[in-house]
Amino acid sequence: MKHSSRGAHRSRGRQRADRAKLWLIGVAALTALGAVAWTMIDHSTVRPAQSDHVTYGQQTSGSGGKGGGGGAHAAKALMPTGPRADFRVQNRLSDGTTIGVVTLKGPKSGFTGKVWVWAPKQYSEPKYAKSGFPVMVALPGGEGFPYNYWMGTDLKLQATIARLSKEGKSLPFLLAMPVLNPNAKNYYDGSDIPGQPKMGTWLTEDVPNLMKANFRTLKSRDGWAFMGSSSGGFSGLKAVLKYPDRFKTVIASGPDIVPDSPLWSGYQAAEQANNPERLAQKLIAKKGPDVFVDFQVGTLERTVMPKVDKFIAEYGHGPIKTRLLKIQGGQHDAKKYVQGMADSSLQWISAHMEGPTAVA
Repeated sequence: MKHSSRGAHRSRGRQRADRAKLWLIGVAALTALGAVAWTMIDHSTVRPAQSDHVTYGQQTSGSGGKGGGGGAHAAKALMPTGPRADFRVQNRLSDGTTIGVVTLKGPKSGFTGKVWVWAPKQYSEPKYAKSGFPVMVALPGGEGFPYNYWMGTDLKLQATIARLSKEGKSLPFLLAMPVLNPNAKNYYDGSDIPGQPKMGTWLTEDVPNLMKANFRTLKSRDGWAFMGSSSGGFSGLKAVLKYPDRFKTVIASGPDIVPDSPLWSGYQAAEQANNPERLAQKLIAKKGPDVFVDFQVGTLERTVMPKVDKFIAEYGHGPIKTRLLKIQGGQHDAKKYVQGMADSSLQWISAHMEGPTAVA
């Protein structure tokens, strides 16, 4: 498959080992990547981690992570709990904000991988100094290794959130952008597949705990969301349905709906325990808590649209609040998904979440 235009991003679904090998070869030969459709990142925007550190103003709490004084908004906040991570600057945006990166050894999962983070300008403003901020865990499609393509500046995810939050159309989300898989050879469905690295625990415990350790976040699930495209959309959808007590919303763009990693072979019960359809059934039977699922699908994604339509028809009721944005002329393309987020998806999930509260 060729690019429709140079530099376009195709957020592909599942990758096989032979393509993964070709992808790794491509990373080593950047000049050959321009016309290859499965290039996930415009590598001109992916600079090696710089030597300069970035702290994002981390000040660990001296009271067990409880918010300090300052009213009801402070009571909702979770001050950074520590330990402080050694973030290095990866990219810089034109508004002066930075995308940092750290190599995290997950205490819960035991997996070691990279996590990129970003904080909007509001985070450093004095009027929000005692307030917690909502967190969005942004997941890529494809291999999702060794990079998370949302950490680049070319897709403009950070710039879009910055602009919309300034306009009052989106909450000023903190972003966590972890690797999705432990290698480029297999895909893991964002799950703890028996005998494999615990990528489900990595995404739903270690990465959120990294954000709690280093940023002012919100204690309630009202401040926690996922966003993902393709296989990352599947992983985000599954996380919200599996742990509705921790995460409230997800933007699932061009997602897979059911597990399909070949590594599930021989573990049918565990596979079904990570199947969004089964998780949706359980949540409906329990009658909550409510979760909010924003699906984005391009009208040219002819194999994805019927599966999403079926999920909404069967499970989009009771505590599962769904919305479908059809992106006209859209294909399986990360840039189009950001466009959809800008048009309405960020505004929709923001309406169901908690944001920071300014004080005079």
